[in-house]
Amino acid sequence: MSYISFGKEDLVNIEYSKEREILRCSRTGCFATSTLCGLNTRKYHGLFIVPQDGIDGERHVLVSRIDENIVVNDMDFHLGIHQYQGNVIDPKGNKYLQGFTADGTPTYEYRVGKFNFKKSVVFQQDCERLLIKYTFLDDISDVSIQVEPLLAFRRLHSLTHANPFANTGFENVKNGAGFCMYGGYTPVYFQFSDVADYRHNPDWHYNVEYSAEIERGYDGIEDLWHPGVFTVKVKSSELYLSIGTTPVDPASIAELFEVEAGRHTARSSFPNCLKNAAEQFIVRRNGKTDVIAGYPWFGRWGRDTFIALPGLTLAIGKPELFEEIADSMLADLKDGLFPNIGAGESASYNSVDAPLWFIRSLQIYSDHINKPKKVWAKYGSVVKQILCAYRDGTMNNIRMLDNGLIYAGGDGLALTWMDAIVDGRPVTPRTGCQVEINAMWYNAVKFGLDLARVSHDKDFIVEWEPLSISFPNVFKETFWSKELGYLADYVDGDYKNFQVRPNMLIAASLPFAPISEKIRQLILKITSEELLISKGLRTLSPKDPEYKGHYGGTQAQRDMAYHQGTAWPWLLFPYTDCLIKVHPESAADILQQKFYLFDSCMKTYGISTIAEITDGDPPFKPNGCISQAWSVAALLYMKWKIDQLK
Repeated sequence: MSYISFGKEDLVNIEYSKEREILRCSRTGCFATSTLCGLNTRKYHGLFIVPQDGIDGERHVLVSRIDENIVVNDMDFHLGIHQYQGNVIDPKGNKYLQGFTADGTPTYEYRVGKFNFKKSVVFQQDCERLLIKYTFLDDISDVSIQVEPLLAFRRLHSLTHANPFANTGFENVKNGAGFCMYGGYTPVYFQFSDVADYRHNPDWHYNVEYSAEIERGYDGIEDLWHPGVFTVKVKSSELYLSIGTTPVDPASIAELFEVEAGRHTARSSFPNCLKNAAEQFIVRRNGKTDVIAGYPWFGRWGRDTFIALPGLTLAIGKPELFEEIADSMLADLKDGLFPNIGAGESASYNSVDAPLWFIRSLQIYSDHINKPKKVWAKYGSVVKQILCAYRDGTMNNIRMLDNGLIYAGGDGLALTWMDAIVDGRPVTPRTGCQVEINAMWYNAVKFGLDLARVSHDKDFIVEWEPLSISFPNVFKETFWSKELGYLADYVDGDYKNFQVRPNMLIAASLPFAPISEKIRQLILKITSEELLISKGLRTLSPKDPEYKGHYGGTQAQRDMAYHQGTAWPWLLFPYTDCLIKVHPESAADILQQKFYLFDSCMKTYGISTIAEITDGDPPFKPNGCISQAWSVAALLYMKWKIDQLK
């Protein structure tokens, strides 16, 4: 039996299947996503979502979906499924679904009357092209298929509405047609492997409703443009459809599909699902290799990239990919900081921890390849630039105090990973000396000194060794509470915040932690008791009066819970390192048990991937993005460490 599979009862149950979402990606930044039954419930759902370099470089929904109609012996079977304003679902084409499998190529099985066929979908990895294969299993003597595109041509985060400015024309191409609704966009071409009759009949489908957006407090109504209908008389057991930004030779579509179908990691097991998901975050475009932080709505984020980097590359045997991604990010290093979001002129440098996570990931990379001289030769100047910027002061009031601690932030700023802001005010105001930032600062200095010693960089050693010697005592005096038995989350002047959060676990997980082994043990104990759940670690202890165990509601309500109790799978990355340090002999068995607790996630929420967050309260419902890079990476990292220990 297939590892990822759903039967007819699952697929015809709209309430069940619309809560599960599927994702397909190219390696050029294109992707497709919808619910398991094909009902688009988000504005982020679409069949062909493509970056538009000629507009803003961001991803745009070109094709929202296609409606298919199978005609068998003059009987029409409409396979589409839409929700219109007022919760009206029509048609309900999911009633014809018999099964879905995703071990190899994601494939739907249909039965209309007594006629059976399959539909499989893949992206061409190095091209902006989606390929669909229809496999007909019964007598095709009187069968035809009609395909009706529904186009949006709008930004991923926006909605579109009927307007007089859309170009409602079309371009004839072999076995199909092309459309381009607005200037600046790439066209989209629909082409079949067999002769297709296209009838142009442009109109708008009004008031398509996205229920998930409405539930999230957003506008969820849009209009989609319907240019016309393609009709193909079925002549063989296989028919292919190409949807791309450039025309293709129809005779090549079948071969293109079969090549792509064999290039992906099969989702035949839980670990393989994670590897497959990891591949989907890597985007090579315009000479750069980037990590998409999460699907469907995140783009490239600096912090997320570096936290995810070891799991997405080293853990699956791709050290060359590590350098490829790191080198792309280095192009945007400015004043010792990496952008949190964006690139170039649109970059936002509001992250105090991204550069420190870069050094932490570089540390893991250096240990893995065991070539410290090579690492220092290539990246030593970058490490120096970052350390000097923190010491001497840089953007957002990031600077070293006289005692060696790093201070960051100010009114209205949220510079750590706990960065939610509501009405202009941080939900978790951590201005001051944050515990994980200062521990990572010390770790970065010590790592730099290790490489410098191997590389005989005496100037660096002379410059930074005194700080490394004095820092642990200052750190303990500042953050440690003997009475409470754990570290402060942040300190600002005389104020010390002792809320139980996972940031002290990050500090305790580091190879060069400015704490004793006894303190490390105590931190692991309290975070395991109060924060650790089956699907990650909570961001705040349930004992805290500010704790929020459910993530939901409006944008403001969600942001108020985002780091106030919501659990994050990515925190299993530092948990793994800390557990190995404290319990090296039993860590492998403990981690393996926790690793396979996520096996159940493969058929819920984001199919065959790991969500961004989960509720802090049982049953720990997944939420946020359906597929998050650092969530997947944390589990791959955990598996990597388990294998090393075993």
